[in-house]
Amino acid sequence: MRDLRIVFMGTPGFAVGVLKKLVAEGKNIVGVITSPDKPAGRGRKVKQSDVKAYAVSQNLKLLQPSNLKEECFLNELAALKANLQIVVAFRMLPKVVWNMPSYGTFNLHASLLPQYRGAAPINWSIINRELKTGVSTFFIDDKIDTGEIILQEEVFIKKRETVGSLHDVLMNIGSQLVIKTVDLITESKVKPIKQTTSDVLKNAPKLTKDNTKIDWNRSVEEIDSFIRGLNPYPAAWCSLNNNNEESTVKIYNCNYVIEKHTFENGTIISSKKELKISAINGYLNIYEMQLAGKRKMDVKSLLNGFTFDENSKMV
Repeated sequence: MRDLRIVFMGTPGFAVGVLKKLVAEGKNIVGVITSPDKPAGRGRKVKQSDVKAYAVSQNLKLLQPSNLKEECFLNELAALKANLQIVVAFRMLPKVVWNMPSYGTFNLHASLLPQYRGAAPINWSIINRELKTGVSTFFIDDKIDTGEIILQEEVFIKKRETVGSLHDVLMNIGSQLVIKTVDLITESKVKPIKQTTSDVLKNAPKLTKDNTKIDWNRSVEEIDSFIRGLNPYPAAWCSLNNNNEESTVKIYNCNYVIEKHTFENGTIISSKKELKISAINGYLNIYEMQLAGKRKMDVKSLLNGFTFDENSKMV
């Protein structure tokens, strides 16, 4: 049996769920690495990461380097004398960091690798209407999400899944997988497997303003999965042309109807209680959205105080 000294690296809520599980299981966490505090939101108030908030609450040793190659940070990291590092939703590590512990550095990734390598695997699995996804632990190497796989577990994606609900499912299952991985390393029973490269690989690129915009020229099924794959964060968006003005709106919740029609794609059909938007093969029924400068609200509440003109359109 190995006596592990673990350094944990992560930033968002997904990583907190894993760190909590490690602490609850009594694993020896000798240090936590997370991102520096930074201004966020409209007020630009300085915000700490979710991982920092939890680490502080547990009195865990905390480091917040801005540069992972700085000698000062590397010395502090080495002083922790960790022999295993665990990475969950953090940034890419330089070799000098991931190669430091004697038992290696492993990552938890929210997909069934080699599929959906990249920054946003949960989002893209829903956007692409996958039937299943999962979680993988793997040893980090010098490329992104390409290292040898330790363990994997499949998860079926529910019919009306959003990225928010799937995130929580994968966080819980991923936390358990991390514990299993740590136990295998403790018992010297790890048998990592090289990732395959023969299949057609789907990637999970970082979400940007460009790739989160709704294309109303797609099918209603595709638009619906696109919106669910970005709900609640960062939210699918598009431009609204209404009363000869253009503004940005975000759409969070919808459903669809397949139906023939003669409207141009993106045409808005509204009443006092209903808002639907035309696409190639039917309509998107919108249930929750956010107008520019307003809070997110259900459509019935929105329609009580906002009027779409007869020529209004989403583009």
